[in-house]
Amino acid sequence: MPSIPAAKPQTPSRIPTQPALRSSAEWVAHFKRNATLQRPIPWELGANITPAELAEISASLRGWQLGETSDGSHLLAAAKSYSESIGDPDFIEAARHFIIEEQRHGEMLGRFLDLAQVPRAGSDWGDTLFRALRYAMPRMELWVTPVLMVETHAMIYYNALRRATSSPVLIAICRQILADEVPHIRFQCERLAILHRNRPRPLLHLTIALQKILFIAISVAIWIGHRRALRAGGYHFPIFWRSAWRKMNRAWRLMSPDSYQPISQEIERTQSNSHRLAHEPSRP
Repeated sequence: MPSIPAAKPQTPSRIPTQPALRSSAEWVAHFKRNATLQRPIPWELGANITPAELAEISASLRGWQLGETSDGSHLLAAAKSYSESIGDPDFIEAARHFIIEEQRHGEMLGRFLDLAQVPRAGSDWGDTLFRALRYAMPRMELWVTPVLMVETHAMIYYNALRRATSSPVLIAICRQILADEVPHIRFQCERLAILHRNRPRPLLHLTIALQKILFIAISVAIWIGHRRALRAGGYHFPIFWRSAWRKMNRAWRLMSPDSYQPISQEIERTQSNSHRLAHEPSRP
């Protein structure tokens, strides 16, 4: 009787895993930990930038630096109203730490301008327009959306700035900000995923369509206001345009509720763990 070959062991099928949303308390812990892990900036070297390099970026840098210096009062008011509506008090603290991190970026850029003897801007049309857009929309979703879009452009802007200069100080500043911006984008995208979780599919498609219109407007405004610095860093318009859409398409994937473990369960988890994690000591 012929022998029966032994059955091959079954290889368990791989189950695709989706990331879990971070709770507001986990984001607080992240921001606290990140504040202790800042890269060294060689301030003792001075600005150390050539006049030609400075001429290409100074006007743009003055305007962008101003945009990083918001006191965040409107965002905190929107965060407070939103957190009360969903029963997540730690979101206020997460928003506060996010603002602190953005202000730290503004302080670093301002200190560089001082070293380069470039006066800080008192006003900037792009910053004024963006602030008006945010202040006119107090709801959390309408606040987070334009902030996220500017954050995606910041990834391009700081990379361009880094490439446009030989200043060790400015290069170090840009690298630190770029490292901070990656979780900033995730922070905003996760919040939008939560906000969109119960939205009917047709309405969600309409939301994304409207966001694309807003994204085009923001992209054009940033190009108009900062094209000289972007070009100095190698981002001529076609490259800038493709890069902006590529980064924003990633953000749209990250803000999709389908990209995460079931959000209804995650919200239960975030609310139950909220106080415990926020008050744990941060670890390096």
